Amino acid sequence: MMEKEYQIYKCPVCGWSHFENEVYSDWEHCPNCLSSIHAADKDGFECGGTLEPISIWVKPDGTWDIIQRCRLCGELNITRMSEDDSPLKVLSIASSALAVPPFPIEKMEELTKAMGGQGDVGGYYREQRK
Repeated sequence: MMEKEYQIYKCPVCGWSHFENEVYSDWEHCPNCLSSIHAADKDGFECGGTLEPISIWVKPDGTWDIIQRCRLCGELNITRMSEDDSPLKVLSIASSALAVPPFPIEKMEELTKAMGGQGDVGGYYREQRK
């Protein structure tokens, strides 16, 4: 009787591997760190850099994709999210833009006034709902 062979996945970025009795799903990216290796750039040249997750794209049809950027060449890549992906890592990536915005939160009213708005974020949104 032949034993079933299991292929073991080991992430080249974080070192994570699945349990031996789990079925290997041939993931496009690591379900633990959401990273992968950039095999070739858009011109077909070998790269070998690390594709790091930088954002989550929630598409109009309700599917979620991971946006990755290569640390070596800077090229962007989109990979479909898997049900095996770490929900904590996904939420961490998705909320990172809110945690570290590209402008100082303390200056929100000042920036709104400079752009011709009311300067009061609460009032601005109430006006839009009328």
